[in-house]
Amino acid sequence: MANILLKSKVTNSTNVLVITENFKNEFNLPDKVNDYIVNELSQKDKKTLTYNYIGKYISIFIVEKGKEISVLNEQLRRHGSIVADSVNLNKGKDLYIYNQTKQQSLSLFAAEGMVLSNYQFIKHKPTAEKNKNTLQSIIIANSNIKQSQVDELNIVCSATILARDLVNEPVNYLNATDLSNAFKAMGKLSGFKVDVLNRKKIKELKMGGLLAVNAGSVDEPTFSVMEYKPNKPKNKKPYILIGKGVVYDTGGLSLKPTLASMDLMKCDMAGAAAVGCAMYAIAKAKLNIHVIALVPATDNRPGFNAFAPGDIITMMDGSTVEMLNSDAEGRMILADALHYAKRFNPELVIDIATLTGAAMAAIGTFGMVGMGNISNNQKNKLHQSGINVYERIAEFPFWDEYDELMKSDIADQKNIGGALGGSITAGKFLAKFTNFPYYHIDIAGPAFLSSKDSYRGKGGTGYGVRFFFDFFKNL
Repeated sequence: MANILLKSKVTNSTNVLVITENFKNEFNLPDKVNDYIVNELSQKDKKTLTYNYIGKYISIFIVEKGKEISVLNEQLRRHGSIVADSVNLNKGKDLYIYNQTKQQSLSLFAAEGMVLSNYQFIKHKPTAEKNKNTLQSIIIANSNIKQSQVDELNIVCSATILARDLVNEPVNYLNATDLSNAFKAMGKLSGFKVDVLNRKKIKELKMGGLLAVNAGSVDEPTFSVMEYKPNKPKNKKPYILIGKGVVYDTGGLSLKPTLASMDLMKCDMAGAAAVGCAMYAIAKAKLNIHVIALVPATDNRPGFNAFAPGDIITMMDGSTVEMLNSDAEGRMILADALHYAKRFNPELVIDIATLTGAAMAAIGTFGMVGMGNISNNQKNKLHQSGINVYERIAEFPFWDEYDELMKSDIADQKNIGGALGGSITAGKFLAKFTNFPYYHIDIAGPAFLSSKDSYRGKGGTGYGVRFFFDFFKNL
């Protein structure tokens, strides 16, 4: 990962992004170069300018007056991504940010976009070594930004990159046990506790949903319990995060098609990566909040004694589920985790999962779907964090009528609700296992991208890590 640093001034021999409202030549540029830049920026509606000058890459970003702040921040992230890509193309190692505006925090958003855009997942591709990104340092210059702000941003970016690595890792390198071991390693590095329940303990707890999904696999399931609790946390009752940890999803006996479906399903544990890596960032930054994360993990395969459509599954809470589609497996393992969460008497429980194609069909890859029974105050805080990091929440209704679609003739409920409102009925299924303030987030759209989207890149995006960190920081 490229590191973000602070320095007092820009050197003459480096690449630089200038954030400005009215460009000033403060870099000893020759008059001809300065005249060219000033002339180009004087043109109507000119918002950005790039210039290569004897090996120096110069990019200028014009801040529009009156621009909504979250949109402006996102523009800086995206422009930072473009600049970082260009510097790598030119084999540059250092990139400076020089902010000529009074909004000094804009430098942080540009740096964030640069670091995240610099990410590559090439560990399994030896031939890519020659194309490895060269950018190593992003330096914020001439700024009143504090070192603590830079340290925090480095932590959040590193946590997001850890999540991307986990999501991009194929199942032959990352099964359920490997995932729990990754959480243990992060706990040791950042200072949160990790307890991993094995198959024997999972059976003792009667986690019927997790065991049913795992029945077709040769690999054992795990249930990871992560906890970060400072000495005197601000919250009396813990916040709980739950992440879907399906490390690979064939669809089970309800087999998925391969092209643009099953071939991407190493990403079905993106929710687990989000909560585990959010815990890493929260603990590393020493936020004064008591947080617990739960991750039920398994792969979903059609082998051995795989659960079959029509099966009746007894869940951890004792209720029964008529399993009509084995590709609706994520809700089965999350349900047991939600019941397990009751023992902590939580302030709020949030689950995050690549749960339904219906969520992606509804809003695409531009945000995440959210729904739940929480107060408007809690909901507003979550939505604001989504806006702050530009991982926005599209709020879906949680009307009682959707409960009717989940009723079964022979069990307490079905695991699918039909063709309509698929993302909502999935949330309604999960809500049956709660007795606490609960919010469900579906990241099926943005968790894994088939083509590059600015600083989010291609492949695993680490969606949810920055969102959770911002939410807990602001608490």
